[in-house]
Amino acid sequence: MNKEIQIKLPDGSVRAFEQGVRLESIAESISSSLVKNAAAGKIDGILVDLSTPVEQDSSIEIVTVDSPDGIEVYRHSTAHLLAQAVKRIFGASSVKLGIGPVIEDGFYYDMDLPSPLTSDDLSRIEREMKRIAEEDLPIRRKAVSRKEALDLFAQLQEPLKLELIRDLPEDAEITIYEQGEFVDLCRGPHLPSTGKIKVFKLLSVAGAYWRGSSDNKMLQRIYGTAFPKKAQLDEHLHMLEEAKKRDHRKLGKEQGLFLFSEEAPGMPFYLPKGMTIRNELEKLERELNAARGYEEVRTPLMMNKRMWEESGHWDHYKDNMYFTQVDETEYALKPMNCPGHMLIFKSGLRSYRELPIRLAEFGQVHRHEYSGALSGMMRVRTFCQDDAHLFVRPDQIEEEIAGVIDLIDHMYAIFGFSYRIELSTRPEDSMGSDELWEQAEQSLRSVLERRGIEYRLNEGDGAFYGPKIDFHILDALKRSWQCGTIQLDFQMPEKFGLSYVGEYNQKHRPVIIHRAVYGSIDRFIGILTEHYSGAFPLWLAPVQAKVVPVSEHDLDYAYQVKQSLAKEGIRVEVSAKNEKLGYKIREAELEKVPYVLVVGKSEQEAGAAAVRKRGEGDLGMQQLPDIIERLNREIREK
Repeated sequence: MNKEIQIKLPDGSVRAFEQGVRLESIAESISSSLVKNAAAGKIDGILVDLSTPVEQDSSIEIVTVDSPDGIEVYRHSTAHLLAQAVKRIFGASSVKLGIGPVIEDGFYYDMDLPSPLTSDDLSRIEREMKRIAEEDLPIRRKAVSRKEALDLFAQLQEPLKLELIRDLPEDAEITIYEQGEFVDLCRGPHLPSTGKIKVFKLLSVAGAYWRGSSDNKMLQRIYGTAFPKKAQLDEHLHMLEEAKKRDHRKLGKEQGLFLFSEEAPGMPFYLPKGMTIRNELEKLERELNAARGYEEVRTPLMMNKRMWEESGHWDHYKDNMYFTQVDETEYALKPMNCPGHMLIFKSGLRSYRELPIRLAEFGQVHRHEYSGALSGMMRVRTFCQDDAHLFVRPDQIEEEIAGVIDLIDHMYAIFGFSYRIELSTRPEDSMGSDELWEQAEQSLRSVLERRGIEYRLNEGDGAFYGPKIDFHILDALKRSWQCGTIQLDFQMPEKFGLSYVGEYNQKHRPVIIHRAVYGSIDRFIGILTEHYSGAFPLWLAPVQAKVVPVSEHDLDYAYQVKQSLAKEGIRVEVSAKNEKLGYKIREAELEKVPYVLVVGKSEQEAGAAAVRKRGEGDLGMQQLPDIIERLNREIREK
């Protein structure tokens, strides 16, 4: 008989079980509903299959399908269900499997298939997936030796899996998962059986190079999603449909904001209306910066290669940079503004009394992205970064970071964005000493904790020169976008030999706070376009009011109204088409103009306009001075 072990449950209670008891038996002993909703378990914090035996005193947790870990396990198992269905339909020997990971809101599986898939194929695959789920096949984990794994996947004629196995570290544990006739190389964990998978949907097919390299074969990537409940899937599909309607590429074209051309891939062209939005965003930040003691600078787009070697970007970032030869010297287009700001600080003797020095720049940067990764304004090769560098004394660090947090919070509130915060710590490819990194990380923690700000720790995702606080905004569809960032840097002042003269005429090293609010202004415009679904608030709208004459006879007065509003700084257009009034009003509404001003004979006689406000409808006839006052007040108040 096995000995007794002590199991600590999440509520703090301790219960005795026989050694070797499986997690699913523990779940069943707690409640039948718990085992029914269980996806996996945790033993001393490590996520494992429910079939895993517990061999010693442990803390355990049963992971349900509606938890973040549980939904990942659920979706990972659905990816295997997809691969099994594809093999059944197209023939096991004809389908070569790549990888099938979980991603945000779903999963995908990369496969080498004999022919391109169609939407009809996706429907067939879905039906087969449902049949396999109804078979309720047990999903079993098995640890194998490297030789066993190589022999098995050679027999299954799976060259991509063989490549993955050969690339595993020598000491790696190799595990496979079996369900019916289907076998896959996988770390797991997985659901206990295919019958646990209830609700899923295949979404699309795209091309994807094997292991992300254009030197490799192009595979077919099938995207899907899965949820424990149908209502959750319906809500997600509705959100995807809404996201399609809000797609900034579609709205940007319809509203004449920006365009893209094959003559400059990944490099946006701003049209007049898009430029208006960008100018308004820059104007807002310039005003807020000036009120907080920032000074604006401008640095060259291109600098000598040695600058990037000195800054550390050459070692850590050169694959993402563009280079050119000038007078037999190698130069690089800047991917970041930091080194230029270092030179500005270094250009004169600095006193401790001058610090903090806050340098801001709307700097155009260039970063190499693979063509397949480009995505409208969200992923480009050149963008404007609203960068600033604060050169501070060590005793000013926390106060200055707190000031930046206040600035970002104020700015996001204007757009109606809520956000969450991540603290990202030292990455593997970092530069600098352990002591300086520890000091920098502790400074950021201290600011967040003293202000009672909740944050999530993101281990190993800091910049190569320092830890950072990242701001993830949530848009109208509750999608998360990383925009603002605060980075604390003890490294670059060392690299560039920066110093200031202290109180007793000794040289001291400043500390640098890197910060961005929008991050990329271009990407932020893309996010705003989708967040507002093209219906920009009045202060930001490219056209703030549209004057609509009742007939051609009222056109002269319409232009007089336009002139009166334009004199007061209001962006206004006249609908001069020879169309019926209803058509012109509807057209202005489709263009999502905030205010429509209808003018006819009676309005002209009264020196007025009939006002229609987006989202509120007809506000009645109002005098022009009152309309101007109303619009300007709303613009000022944002």
